[in-house]
Amino acid sequence: MKLNFDHQNDAVLVFSSGDYILGKGIGKKSQKVIGEICFNTSMTGYQEIITDPSYAEQIITFTFPHIGNVGVNNNDNQSKGILCNGIIIRERISNPSNYRAQHHLDQWLESNDKTGICAVDTRAITNYLRENGVQNVIIYYGQPNEQVDTDELAVLAKQKSTLEGAELTRSAATKDTFVWDRGIFDLDSDVFNKPDTVHDIVVLDFGVKDNIPSELVNVGLNPIVLSGALSFDQIMSHNPKGIFFSNGPGDPHATSSYAVPLIQKLIDTGIPIFGICMGHQLISIASDLKTVKMHQGHRGANHPVKNLQLGTVEITSQNHGFCVSDEQIPSNVEITHISLFDNTIEGIRRTDRPVFSVQYHPESAPGPNDSKYLFKQFRSLIDQVQLEQA
Repeated sequence: MKLNFDHQNDAVLVFSSGDYILGKGIGKKSQKVIGEICFNTSMTGYQEIITDPSYAEQIITFTFPHIGNVGVNNNDNQSKGILCNGIIIRERISNPSNYRAQHHLDQWLESNDKTGICAVDTRAITNYLRENGVQNVIIYYGQPNEQVDTDELAVLAKQKSTLEGAELTRSAATKDTFVWDRGIFDLDSDVFNKPDTVHDIVVLDFGVKDNIPSELVNVGLNPIVLSGALSFDQIMSHNPKGIFFSNGPGDPHATSSYAVPLIQKLIDTGIPIFGICMGHQLISIASDLKTVKMHQGHRGANHPVKNLQLGTVEITSQNHGFCVSDEQIPSNVEITHISLFDNTIEGIRRTDRPVFSVQYHPESAPGPNDSKYLFKQFRSLIDQVQLEQA
């Protein structure tokens, strides 16, 4: 279908199915962006979400209507850049009203060459995704009076590969090796904490969020961040007392082709291992479990998870479109956490090795501190193994 933009509607969101919604463009103009659409139900933390590397090749729909009202600052980014392809929001972006704001969201998106669309019904989009599942979409932000053909845009969206089978961690991860030396940002002092650290650990980066190594520092660990594509010998040359597998984008099955043989060798060393999100999925595959693509994924800061070991419930932050299958659980794997939304697996532990992982993000603070114990648990596991070896 051919349609004309005007001053009120100068952008369009087109689904690969051919459905489309007119709206107002934000960010960089005269640009087409394609990605797998998803929705996030968080009411806060849009800057952290947009800069989370796990959103690579995705277009994020925010269900909360007021996005941009607290602006953007230089301390809340979760990576050095923005890997998501675009964003969709309900209301037009207002001028920021927060003492920490340093940039306007619209200008920040434009300066990072990112395009989005606003003034659209995000509730209708979310319901559409719940009914039809995830698919590719395209956002085009054009000029007033410009004519666009939605059928042609739908073809472009359909031609792009989906995330199923996509290996994206190599492009999201660091190519360098460096020591992470800062804790969590302290709002009162306006600086990053720097507590003393005791044990050297390695963080295998598959697209790690900045808050994760900061939380590891906060419990007295000294993270050495490495590419997840390094060899066993390169990793072990750092003499780590613990190993952490990070979050990251894409299909874990695709990443497992290069990562799982390495992970199995690292598990066999007996060194304590902790994984989050992609790291959890890779540990699971290395332990003979399988992963599956979800109908709509889990993304938001209000997801209840039950700790089966303690019988407690945690309110968690989540961001994943794949999950670990609950079929054919090996005898040396214990399910430790499940989602109370759909009973999907949210955590496992190995009964024969000091290895555990969770699907959700304990470095976020929706509870606000319901899941921070996992970092302390990792530190305690390292202390225990070091004591046994002394």
